[in-house]
Amino acid sequence: MSKSPTIGVLAIQGDVREHITSLQACGVTAVPVKRPDQLESIDGLVIPGGESTTMSILAVKNNLFDPLRSLQRNGLPMYGSCAGLIMLANRIADGRSDQQTIGGLDIVARRNAFGRQVDSFEIDLPIPAVGEEDFHAVFIRAPLVESIGDHVEVLASIPTSVTHDDTERIVAVRQGNLLATSFHPEITTDLRIHQLFIDMVRSA
Repeated sequence: MSKSPTIGVLAIQGDVREHITSLQACGVTAVPVKRPDQLESIDGLVIPGGESTTMSILAVKNNLFDPLRSLQRNGLPMYGSCAGLIMLANRIADGRSDQQTIGGLDIVARRNAFGRQVDSFEIDLPIPAVGEEDFHAVFIRAPLVESIGDHVEVLASIPTSVTHDDTERIVAVRQGNLLATSFHPEITTDLRIHQLFIDMVRSA
């Protein structure tokens, strides 16, 4: 991609402004997306953190699921943080019966896997895909990747030294043009996750 990409941020609920600010700080054009027609002019899409059931309801109301699924199947790069991870998951372990997702990411996601708002936490995570320095990850009512398919690459897991057991808690994954994190890079000053996604968009 020779020109600077235009990246949309799904703007129906959640941390829209924070993602737009981070993307602009990386030097790309970032625009809010609320309607299907606004999807036509973007090169990639960020699905922000927020409340996944509310996001599903609003996406249905705004007639967004069909065009989003079509774009995903046709290879549009998408990145989901927190609730966005749930929106990209093929399956939700504990979702509402009427909850829909865009899908494409061959994972089972579990909502609020680390507890309620009061159980939010921060941790320095090793994420080799973005560099040698650990990434300061902020988890707020975060989901967990409970299981993955054969073609899903695990980018980060919470170390067992922190969990104090042998259970792998996967919190960042990639599959083709799809990227997802359980945590919220948009509320930190570290732009490396956003830059990784921009690189994916440029390569697509």
